[in-house]
Amino acid sequence: MKNFKTLLLIAVFTLGLGGVANAQKMGHIDFEKLVAEMPQTKKLKQDMEKLGKTYQEEVEGMAKKLDAKMKKYQAEQNAQTKEINEIRAQEVQQENARYEQLRQTAYQDMQKKQAEGLQPIIETAQKAIDDVAASKSILYVLDSSMGKGLLVSKGEDLFAAVKAKLGF
Repeated sequence: MKNFKTLLLIAVFTLGLGGVANAQKMGHIDFEKLVAEMPQTKKLKQDMEKLGKTYQEEVEGMAKKLDAKMKKYQAEQNAQTKEINEIRAQEVQQENARYEQLRQTAYQDMQKKQAEGLQPIIETAQKAIDDVAASKSILYVLDSSMGKGLLVSKGEDLFAAVKAKLGF
């Protein structure tokens, strides 16, 4: 019985020290904030705004042409034959379908370009986090971004070190 108590005491003591050692090897970083503050992200945002304006001008131009054509056809519909009005209605439907297709294509292209642009930025940030964690002998790095589930942040905050590693 005495040996059992001794073994139990040694186990509790060993596990307790192990827990303290592991607690010192944890860190956290606000990954979303890091990526948002990276110069590459700011450049990507500017590029996306330029591309968005280009698409917006193209879509708005097509919408104005379609609107003008619809107003013209409506004003002339009483002076035209039924067949001409049906042909014009089909023409307006086809142009409206092209307009919707352009809007959808523009949106999808913007999404694709943003995802392609963000991928290398995220990889760069992840590598910097890995490097900083390795240099500080940190085994676990948690994401402290809002809504990621980190409730207590007693570990080391790596944000400043990673930011310095990335050079901004």
